[in-house]
Amino acid sequence: MAAVLPSSASNNAMSGLARALLQAGQITPQQADTIAKQAASEKTAFIDTLLKSEIMNAPRLAAFCSQTFGYPLLDLAAFNSSNLPDKIIDAKLMQSQRVIALAKRGNKVLIAISDPTNSQALDQIKFQTQLAVEPIIVDHGTLLKLIEKLGQSAEQNLTELIGDDLDIDFMEEELSAPADGGATDIDDAPVVKFLQKILVDAINMGASDLHFEPFEKFYRIRFRVDGVLRDIAQPPLAIKEKLASRIKVISKLDISEKRVPQDGRMKLVMSKTRSIDFRVSTLPTLFGEKIVMRILDGSQAQMGIEALGYDPDQKETLMDAIQRPYGMVLVTGPTGSGKTVSLYTCLNILNKPGINISTAEDPAEINLPGVNQVNINDRAGLTFPVALKAFLRQDPDIIMVGEIRDLETADIAIKAAQTGHMVFSTLHTNDAPATLTRLMNMGVAPFNIASSVILITAQRLTRRLCSCKQTTVIPDDALLDAGFAEEDLDGTWLPYKPVGCERCSGSGYKGRLGIYQVMPISEEIEHIILSHGTSMEIEAQAKKDGVRSLRESGLVKVKQGLTSLEEILGCTNK
Repeated sequence: MAAVLPSSASNNAMSGLARALLQAGQITPQQADTIAKQAASEKTAFIDTLLKSEIMNAPRLAAFCSQTFGYPLLDLAAFNSSNLPDKIIDAKLMQSQRVIALAKRGNKVLIAISDPTNSQALDQIKFQTQLAVEPIIVDHGTLLKLIEKLGQSAEQNLTELIGDDLDIDFMEEELSAPADGGATDIDDAPVVKFLQKILVDAINMGASDLHFEPFEKFYRIRFRVDGVLRDIAQPPLAIKEKLASRIKVISKLDISEKRVPQDGRMKLVMSKTRSIDFRVSTLPTLFGEKIVMRILDGSQAQMGIEALGYDPDQKETLMDAIQRPYGMVLVTGPTGSGKTVSLYTCLNILNKPGINISTAEDPAEINLPGVNQVNINDRAGLTFPVALKAFLRQDPDIIMVGEIRDLETADIAIKAAQTGHMVFSTLHTNDAPATLTRLMNMGVAPFNIASSVILITAQRLTRRLCSCKQTTVIPDDALLDAGFAEEDLDGTWLPYKPVGCERCSGSGYKGRLGIYQVMPISEEIEHIILSHGTSMEIEAQAKKDGVRSLRESGLVKVKQGLTSLEEILGCTNK
């Protein structure tokens, strides 16, 4: 007896593949309904969402389609792609419908397809080729890899164009990637299409930064993925000026100025509901302008405090501090350690209709509706101190200062914290205790620090182990030397090591997680500050207060199997 389709799923225009799986009992009505709704909301195909959910893997799905629909099953991985016929179907149809022409026999064309219910694809091929279409079922993942391989890369397009004098028409203010895969006239320009492909690839790979680097004999593009730079492409050296000019135009920078650094922003419109901002920085080097673009994804601030990786006790301490009516909370760490995301996550929690929040940043990285954000502009005279003084005349409840860089900024921020305002800010120091001595070294009076700062959190980002991880044996001496206590080595757990698979591109790591040192300012630490104590004295007292160091917090993640010992040793001091 066929499974009964839920009425809610019926309303979602469920695909033929979904109905076939449901009727064969391969998925439950609830699973079909959930996957169909998720596919509709994410605007993806049912087959992609199904395989992503891991309810069914690609080989099993291919075998099911072959048996159910009566089409031959082919191992595409063993197929020699050099034998594929040319120009039977165009590249755009191949990529949009995820099909490959395998062979032509008389008036018939054999088509590799993973979803035989995709009648639109088969009809388009029949119309375009004027041939009868015979589907061949293949593994979905293998099909997508071969399509990507066959797709003519932007780098190859550019290589063919070396020596051509390309006249790029810089018309639009923003670079758009139409959701339907269509292209505007300006997108036909090879450099424009190449840049668009690079940006979309960076977003799909989860990169945080893009580096465009000119050298004497080659030009290199690298992405920072999970904190590590990866070589992505080496396009022809001849395009470096055109590519730099293109980036500068859409970032509203001066294309005629190549002697001094410039900063700007640009936006990549992915769809009607999603856009990604980029912060752009140019730097004159010996062989041209190096450009670094940081991806600013505002959705990170919406993830919630649970997603950042705070341990339960650290989360509770932080939440208690930010709910206070006044005082200063400082976040410290190196560039790229996630300080801004942490601050904006806190602001997002506090962002309510009855609260007035103002931020001063250089520049504002994340757009948060309901928060009054100000971009610092030193040239125009809008500095951090000027912005802070203006905030205090704007009836604020919460103030966020992007970074405390000098004594004047620190003084105003501390006075704001002492006069009934909650102040958030960042500093660049190695750990929480060093932040207090850094403020004293700036010239801030110790009694002002003790009376205003209520909590300091230091943080690092470390790579998260992929699901392909495996347990490993590390000698007890090495674990003790890393910082584990004797009682930790009770034999109830084993550390994990990276292995590498397709999902993590062989690195063994997928994504990042934060490790934190959350240090509330206790009365004892206040006494140390007032007596001009050193960071070592503050650190010793914090340890007595139960504050874990960054290394100790990292070892907790190792024990939980979230990351490897090598990662923690590489980003923290003992």
